[in-house]
Amino acid sequence: MKKTYILMVLFMLCAFLVNAQNITVSAPSNVAVGENFRISYTVNTQDIDDFRAGNIPSGLEVIAGPYTSKQSSYQFVNGHTSSSSSITYTYTLYAEKAGTYTLSAAHARINGRQVASHAVRIVVSGSGRRGNGAPRMHDEDVSPSNASGRITGNDLFVRVTANKKRVHEQEPILLTYKVYTLVDLTSLDGKMPDLTGFHTQEVPLPQQKSYHIERLNGRNYRCVTWSQYVMFPQMTGKLSIPSITFKGIVVQQNRSVDPFEAFFNGGSGYVEVKRNIVAPGLDIVVDPLPNKPADFSGGVGRFTISAQLNHTTVKEGNPITLRVVVGGIGNLKLVKQPVVEFPKNFEKYDPKVTDKTKLTTNGIEGNMIFDYLVVPRNRGEYTIPAVSLVYYDTASNTYKTIKTQPITVNVEKGDGNSSSVSDYSDEQNTDIRPIKEGKASYMDENNLYYGSMGYWLAVVLLIGVFVALVVIFRKRAVDNADIVKTKGKRANKVATKRLKKANRLMLAGNQNEFYDEVLRALWGYVSDRMNMSVEKLSRENISDTLIGRGITQATIDKFINALDECEFERYAPGDAAGNMNKTYDSAIMAIMDIETSLKEIKKKKPADVTMGILLMLFFAFSFTLPSSAITKDNADAEYAKGNYQQAAVDYNELLKSQKSAELYYNLGNCHYRLGNITQSVIAYEKAQRLSPSDRDVRYNLEFVRSKTIDKITPVDEFFFLSWFKSVVNLFGIDGWARVAIGSLVLSLLMWLLFLFGTSVWMRKTGFYAGMVLAVLFVCSNIFAWQQKLNLEQHDTAVVTAPTINVKKTPADTGSDAFVIHEGTSVKITDRTMRNWFAIILADGKEGWVKRSQVEVI
Repeated sequence: MKKTYILMVLFMLCAFLVNAQNITVSAPSNVAVGENFRISYTVNTQDIDDFRAGNIPSGLEVIAGPYTSKQSSYQFVNGHTSSSSSITYTYTLYAEKAGTYTLSAAHARINGRQVASHAVRIVVSGSGRRGNGAPRMHDEDVSPSNASGRITGNDLFVRVTANKKRVHEQEPILLTYKVYTLVDLTSLDGKMPDLTGFHTQEVPLPQQKSYHIERLNGRNYRCVTWSQYVMFPQMTGKLSIPSITFKGIVVQQNRSVDPFEAFFNGGSGYVEVKRNIVAPGLDIVVDPLPNKPADFSGGVGRFTISAQLNHTTVKEGNPITLRVVVGGIGNLKLVKQPVVEFPKNFEKYDPKVTDKTKLTTNGIEGNMIFDYLVVPRNRGEYTIPAVSLVYYDTASNTYKTIKTQPITVNVEKGDGNSSSVSDYSDEQNTDIRPIKEGKASYMDENNLYYGSMGYWLAVVLLIGVFVALVVIFRKRAVDNADIVKTKGKRANKVATKRLKKANRLMLAGNQNEFYDEVLRALWGYVSDRMNMSVEKLSRENISDTLIGRGITQATIDKFINALDECEFERYAPGDAAGNMNKTYDSAIMAIMDIETSLKEIKKKKPADVTMGILLMLFFAFSFTLPSSAITKDNADAEYAKGNYQQAAVDYNELLKSQKSAELYYNLGNCHYRLGNITQSVIAYEKAQRLSPSDRDVRYNLEFVRSKTIDKITPVDEFFFLSWFKSVVNLFGIDGWARVAIGSLVLSLLMWLLFLFGTSVWMRKTGFYAGMVLAVLFVCSNIFAWQQKLNLEQHDTAVVTAPTINVKKTPADTGSDAFVIHEGTSVKITDRTMRNWFAIILADGKEGWVKRSQVEVI
């Protein structure tokens, strides 16, 4: 048992070591004497309680640091999620003497655990000093600055570029400011002033700037995109973007201080120098739009329009909602509200406008949603005319008119109980269901229990055991060979019965008959219990047989002594009643001790096997745990604190190693809290694919679908098909597999009852119950197979592009069939065309979309 616990501890230690997280180190392997160089320690988490750098050996001098920089970003690009979270500690060192130096490991406490980096080996050789003795920063790719130490316009400057310098009115322009430097720039501050004639919005960029090497005018610079702006010109003519003065701080050596003296006086010999960097201005030529049509919407860019009605059949007096969606890229927020000509018998209300746009480098991208609430007052069939939108297409430099399809509304006779409009327009106070806490169950699509060798082996084994039992039971019934087993089971009952009779004889004072009955009870018990024939009954054989069954010697001696005592007390002088009491107690205790020992042995045997199985399971579990240091409990805690962004990053990290319905479900909750409905739908779709029987997943998926732009009414399906799907989704794949195995076991037991039952009602019960359970076994296999088929098909996809023009043919030049928007789930029906999917919506509409516009589940 001690060995077992030691093994368990070792396995837990192995699992802990596998899951440990290390600190990464970035440092040059070779530097020159007199050079400055940087060493950075980076951890892919910000949950750090304490950080301590390694010891700096003599010959290297720390002149600055640590500079701490944090980065935490979460972006959605074309429907795909990218995220990062880290903290970096940077030190600037000075190479004073030649030699080989080893910087010891850095240590930090991360998530409550002590972790360490690897040691760093740096070789210092040669000489890197300038003629005046000023050290330079070690950078193999960046050309050095001038020798005078003065910062010139070639050492640090800002370039300004515009993607277009001649545009039309309202056409977006992307303005980019890039910093190029050869010096140690530590900070920079500068903002775009208010511009006359432009509607300007800043593109969000990561706060933590990441430099890269870029070659310009024959020199290598460290370069970074500092800021970007999207500007919409509101005036025509030549418009100027003024120059901007950025205020920067550069770290330089103070050459008036001797480095040797600065070292002993506690100074670094370096100072911060303020530097103004002027970004030049630009001129933009804005051409007026051609003669504007009378119904021009003011839109400039590339747009789509669609219209949907929540009910095409309604009773008079009941409200309906027409949703008009204008999507695309351009000045979406400046587009005028579409005009809808409702029939004169429709009472109209002010539309509700929902902004689903985002700022990108291409301009404003997304959708503007207009919900028109109307109430038809009279019966009849009405047609809502097509809604049109006139905009200026910057790709073709022409005005274009796009229209929706007319919509027919059938207004039936009302019942006089029409609800008020507020009941339909007010938002209900509903919310998604909470996350799933506790352990997550992981699923490997290639390692399911259903359909595996183990599953079919269990089925064959059960059927084989059933056949074997039928043969054995029939043979034993014919040969009457089941008496020994029956006698063994009944040995204790028979002995008890005999001892009760002996007790009655003792009370009656029948001494000789009492001792005969006690002896028959003892000899008969051991004969029946140990399956020993009468001719083999002897004290020596009994002792050997009991030892073979694992009975202790003390218990055996007690039984043998009971036999001896019974024969001795029969003829012993003294109190006859007292002798019988003593004999009776000894017999009872002897039989009870043997029964107790046999029961303990029976319980003990499977215990070792169980422990072995547990050890094997723990061993397998220890090496199949995700290798990430992040745990589900950490992610759940971040969600509970309201840090949904970090929680989503953690769930995504966990999902890299194994798939889990619980993790996808929790990830969907994070995306919903962050306001990203599309990614929330994708996460819930993946969770439902892994666990179709989970009611929380189904509820949250339907809830977020109600928040998407497209309101699609599914086609009515045959009731039997709906019933079949609901039954199939009661359990998962392996859940139905377990039901199948359980029903097979019970079915075979019922058939045994039918074949060997001793009464008519037992045989009838066995027959009908066996038939029902056999049908359940077959149905469970069909349901499990259906779910496995659904899991392997990957025929569901979610639209990730803000707006898609679904084509009638798989070609860019094909005519448009209809428009759908981000977050809408579609069914893939054809994958044969390169770069295209054939899809069908829940309402039966079909068409073709580009593969890059959807994410397959």
